[in-house]
Amino acid sequence: MKSNLFKSLPVILAGLFAGTAAMAQEPVAPTSQFRTWSIGVNAGALTPLSPLGGKNDFSNNKTSFGYGLYIKKQFTNYFSLRLDGVMGKLKGDNTEAFDSGFTPTNTVSAFDTKLNYSASLNAVVNMFNIDMFRKENAVQLYASVGAGLAGYKPTITTAAGTSAYAGDKTISELIIPVGVGAKFKVSDGINIDLGWTINYVDGDNLDGLYKGGSNDKYNYGYAGLEFALGKGKQLAFHNPVAATYDEALAAKNIANALKSDLDAQKAENAKLRSDLNNLLTDTDGDGVADKLDKCPGTPSGTVVDGSGCPLKTPEKVVEKVVITEEDRKVVAAAIKNLEFDLGKATIRSKSYASLNRVAALLVQKNFSLKLAGHTDNTGSDALNLRLSKSRAESVKAYLVSQGANASRIEAIGYGEAQPIATNKTAAGRQQNRRVEFTLY
Repeated sequence: MKSNLFKSLPVILAGLFAGTAAMAQEPVAPTSQFRTWSIGVNAGALTPLSPLGGKNDFSNNKTSFGYGLYIKKQFTNYFSLRLDGVMGKLKGDNTEAFDSGFTPTNTVSAFDTKLNYSASLNAVVNMFNIDMFRKENAVQLYASVGAGLAGYKPTITTAAGTSAYAGDKTISELIIPVGVGAKFKVSDGINIDLGWTINYVDGDNLDGLYKGGSNDKYNYGYAGLEFALGKGKQLAFHNPVAATYDEALAAKNIANALKSDLDAQKAENAKLRSDLNNLLTDTDGDGVADKLDKCPGTPSGTVVDGSGCPLKTPEKVVEKVVITEEDRKVVAAAIKNLEFDLGKATIRSKSYASLNRVAALLVQKNFSLKLAGHTDNTGSDALNLRLSKSRAESVKAYLVSQGANASRIEAIGYGEAQPIATNKTAAGRQQNRRVEFTLY
């Protein structure tokens, strides 16, 4: 007679795998970084009954020595498959009365069953890691269920004496092991394994007394060692919840650091705008900034020199401006060597020498100069327009500081509106960030 438990085996296994699949949705690192194969050895007590209840054929079920080994493959942090083997003996007799006071009257008064083998494939689910905020735990609880085959030889004692049951042949029957346990990590390669498994047998021959009304069962409580194979940490003790928490915390710290950097950059830009405004302020409108104007308050329309003082010259004689090839080379060199600080209108010191030659040329030949500032398309249109204008004004202010006539220098900003190369490449954007010098 087959047990209803074995008929429901597919349902039990399906439920176990469904629960495992749900837990496996937690993010985990690639399993190649962890130890996933392990072997275990254990020893403990075999008893021919189930502590969870049920009918027992004998009143005095004894505890005997048992031993086993297994090999396990960990697929996720929560789920593994384990191939178990257990051997030992199962004993019992009727030397005592049942707890109810009933005295057994079976024809078989005692049995001694040799468990030649008990092999089963079990699905093992790690119930949870003890500390959810630790990426590596040291204690772990688990549950298991599976199916397998047990081979055994009962020897029975009757009034006629002791004899082999079933003609001394090995009886093979299906079993369903259901168990729980706890593991304690000693190192990355060794665990202490404590477990308890109840094995439900698909038959009534285990104790040599066949009644046909119920199935036999036996339980195995054990302690042993598990050895993790390979290199790295054990996947079973890795906690993806804590790992995800740490990653989120790190991302938050990075975001806070970026925000601090952005706030500092905003403050620096505000100071730069203030300094630039102070540098370019021209209260009397004579074309010379207040900081460079040695004669502030000149009347409107007064022609001034580079220091802002009225220019006393005879009536201007219009002469034809002749620009030579050497003049163009001086300007070209200034354009080539002109560099600003990133995102600012501050001229770098390496540009001063070539700008000084342009200033000297303007003073010597009284040329007029148009400065046209341009940018690439990085940033907003308004920001680029302001930056191009500021850079052109910054060059003008420097030339004036070197003696050039401010009234002969025009500074205009075009922003990103007049590119000379594509903005899709770094080289093209570099060409578009420029200040053009035009002598006339």
